[in-house]
Amino acid sequence: MPFLSPLTLTGNLVTLEPLTALHHDDLVAASRDGELWNLWYTSVPRPEEMRAEIERRLRLQTEQSMLPFTVRRSATGVICGMTTFMAADAVNRRVEIGSTWTAAGVHRTGINTESKLLLLTHAFESLNCIAVEFRTHWMNRQSRAAIAGLGAKQDGVLRNHAQSADGALRDTVVFSVIQSEWPTVRKDLRHKLEQGLRHRTDANRAPSV
Repeated sequence: MPFLSPLTLTGNLVTLEPLTALHHDDLVAASRDGELWNLWYTSVPRPEEMRAEIERRLRLQTEQSMLPFTVRRSATGVICGMTTFMAADAVNRRVEIGSTWTAAGVHRTGINTESKLLLLTHAFESLNCIAVEFRTHWMNRQSRAAIAGLGAKQDGVLRNHAQSADGALRDTVVFSVIQSEWPTVRKDLRHKLEQGLRHRTDANRAPSV
């Protein structure tokens, strides 16, 4: 059996389904929500680059180094982003969760938290991973805070780790969750999702004024 095989991961808020070329138009629409490609320290594909990005991810899937997903919001069925298992190391049972972006309209809705819970659960409980990595640009403070909020610990900073097309040098911050930490991280993520659901429910019940 391959280390990474396409599958669908289903939660209450989100469904992660195998990426296909048929998702192109919906992903373009999602990427326009917030125009996240304008943040210079991210790598969100522009609409005209989406087809090539899908092809790149699917090519890496055939090489067994990536397992790409489309992020679909369960409540509406609307596609709202992309995420992957990447940098797969079958021998040492390690993966990285990355190449992730979601439409601005679903930020702070629990979509990202549940997506990470689904991916981490599969990594540790089905793939039997010993560690799962997260990496982000040093200047992407929002991403760094979000990764730390998942319960991942910072391993270090790879300075001058990569160079962008415009010549800018990137310092990459590396985080990870290791196997022994997973039960505590899982409990905390479930608690965050329950608290978020309770707050959203209370807000919906509040009388209008």
